[in-house]
Amino acid sequence: MNWRLPNSLQNMSNNLIRIGDIEKFSIVDFPNKIAVVVFMQGCPWRCPFCYNQSLQNPNAPTEAAWENLIHLLEHRKGIIDAVVFSGGEPLLQDGLPQAMDKVKTMGFEVGMHTGGYRPEALQKVISKVIWIGFDIKAPLEENRYKEATGGAGQVDKVKESLQILLESGIHFECRTTCDPRILNTDDIYKIADELSTLGVKEYYIQKYRPIESDKTTKESDCEKFFQDEKLIAYLKTKFAIFDVRK
Repeated sequence: MNWRLPNSLQNMSNNLIRIGDIEKFSIVDFPNKIAVVVFMQGCPWRCPFCYNQSLQNPNAPTEAAWENLIHLLEHRKGIIDAVVFSGGEPLLQDGLPQAMDKVKTMGFEVGMHTGGYRPEALQKVISKVIWIGFDIKAPLEENRYKEATGGAGQVDKVKESLQILLESGIHFECRTTCDPRILNTDDIYKIADELSTLGVKEYYIQKYRPIESDKTTKESDCEKFFQDEKLIAYLKTKFAIFDVRK
């Protein structure tokens, strides 16, 4: 199923997109840029490690609005370099290309965080962005992606989106959140082999920090990926740029 926001939510008054929240100042969401982060409402996946569960439901009430973003950006010119569209999953909303165009006309560079669920939507915005952070949830196999996304899967769409990125020539990174409940070190080896074979040059592994509902995962479980010196050394050989994020 090509899940996305209902038309009734796509065309709300003057809102090009439906926004769940806005981070007014970030130095970590766009490489070497000071950015505003736009958390777009709605996501087709239910990843067990999701830190933004409030953004999953496309119909959830939200106080943020497109007008709030434009007002903020008008007063941040000269302070903010860029706008990052995040989520949720920004590619679900059909108003994204127009929203990006508007932000660009205001003088800001554009980036995006995505899991690549809608490659046809990625194709429409790829020329508008200068950087993308691409989440790799698990080894690129349908059964593993279903496990990592709460049953949604659709790994073929992820692969298609990744190919679009590779062919585009834009700067992008791939990254994996190492949730020990669904991934082990062998999985990270497999992901690294898959990505490097495809031609990915930049990869990061990110530490999982137990979400509120996770009462069983221990710190040692989360750290095991990063304490595995053999794994870290291997990853450094597979990518031109590799690092860990803790």
